[in-house]
Amino acid sequence: MTADGPGPCVVLITGVMAAGKSTVAQLLAESLPRAVHVRGDVFRRMIVSGRAEMTPDEAEEARRQLDLRQRISAQVADAYADDGWTAVVQDIVLGEDLPRYVDRVRTRPLHVVVLAPSPETVREREEGRSKTGYGAWTVEAFDAYLRSGTPRIGLWLDTSGQTPEETVSAILDGLRE
Repeated sequence: MTADGPGPCVVLITGVMAAGKSTVAQLLAESLPRAVHVRGDVFRRMIVSGRAEMTPDEAEEARRQLDLRQRISAQVADAYADDGWTAVVQDIVLGEDLPRYVDRVRTRPLHVVVLAPSPETVREREEGRSKTGYGAWTVEAFDAYLRSGTPRIGLWLDTSGQTPEETVSAILDGLRE
């Protein structure tokens, strides 16, 4: 990383719902001199009819749509990086999807940041949000999937006691290393 930022690269911010991904990704992009915020959920919301939501049973159509959304966000991130931008991608990319996503992104460097606050912190954050993400999921089940089913790729941060600004500072420190 130079004084002007990390330069053209991709930074993936992932974690469970209500981990702070959107807030942290936006603040990180705003702190860099030439950055974009690629919101993975935008590609899900573009499906106007026939959208299948992910549930714990991972229905085949929902899985296909999640895969499509992740392929598209990787392509968009690469396109921005090819044009000289730092692409900060924010999405839920867990389990075996994480190494698959890493393989899909052509741009190097690719920095993976996993936000992993405690389940108690996630529950508090979820209660304070206007949107609700958990529905059929429980915070504990999603957290267990993150911690036991997701390969330890990249920088994992327990952000339970951090402000979003402190988390961005830790990410920037990680990009410098």
